Amino acid sequence: MRATKPQTAPALEVRNLQKSFGAIQVANNINLSLPRGARHALIGPNGAGKTTLVNLISGALRASVGDVLLDGEKITTLSQANRTRRGIARTFQINRLFRNLTVLENVFLSVSERSGTSDRLWRSAGRERAVIDEAVDHLQSFGLIGDACKPVRELPYGRQRLVEIAIALAQRPKLLLLDEPAAGVPSSENHLILDVIAQLDPNITVLIIEHDMDVVFRFANRITVLVAGTVFTEGTPDEISADQRVRAVYLGERHEARRG
Repeated sequence: MRATKPQTAPALEVRNLQKSFGAIQVANNINLSLPRGARHALIGPNGAGKTTLVNLISGALRASVGDVLLDGEKITTLSQANRTRRGIARTFQINRLFRNLTVLENVFLSVSERSGTSDRLWRSAGRERAVIDEAVDHLQSFGLIGDACKPVRELPYGRQRLVEIAIALAQRPKLLLLDEPAAGVPSSENHLILDVIAQLDPNITVLIIEHDMDVVFRFANRITVLVAGTVFTEGTPDEISADQRVRAVYLGERHEARRG
């Protein structure tokens, strides 16, 4: 019988997580706790291990030491597919869309996978009315309905990023991992990503990796700074912005001047 999970268990908890590739340690005793509905940012210089940590949480990598817990239950030994079924969804630094399929077809495939109808994809898609309706609902909520019949490759990159987030949310996640959602998006289209992130269901716990500090400070209510695979510090946006050590290793005086 599965043990009863604590009622106050964090939505995500990372305990003493370590990952090594031979003699190279890329994650060193990382601890992280996110309550349900958290809006948490992970920042740090290039090579800090941010994407590695997301890969460890999502199951793309297996930890050498430590545990990952979702809603108080250990998922450390679960495969990536099983973690997805438990409620973890993610996006990637470089999107992994089916570029020759339409926007609607991309989201349709995600809904089909989650709803267990993907094994019937040899049937006419028109016979999966409920799946199509849900996919259309997602497109409407993202302002993408006008692009539904366009191949993804024809969309500006910012809108492709929106499609990727729509696909992740079509999985109805408990935990959403956003790996640099604004990467490669022109500054003139950044507002598309920011608006969507701001409107996410407050019950979904979100962990975002992002180099654009305007995105981070607008989104996050808590920030963890990672340096060389180790948690350097954690705090509120105001605390992180005011931390001289963080400015020295990452933010830089240029960011301070922009905020001032």
